[in-house]
Amino acid sequence: MDIHSEEYKIASLNGNEGTLKAIEDAETKIAELTGKDITLIAYEKEQGPEDTP
Repeated sequence: MDIHSEEYKIASLNGNEGTLKAIEDAETKIAELTGKDITLIAYEKEQGPEDTP
């Protein structure tokens, strides 16, 4: 996947504890599988004029 900074921004997940927990759990599981420390980063697509219904 090709991520362009003008199309995506870091997702704001403040106050969304369930989502944050799911990401942390996924990081832990992936680290166990790979033997490497990893960090997952959540992006959300910017809403542009072409994305508006």
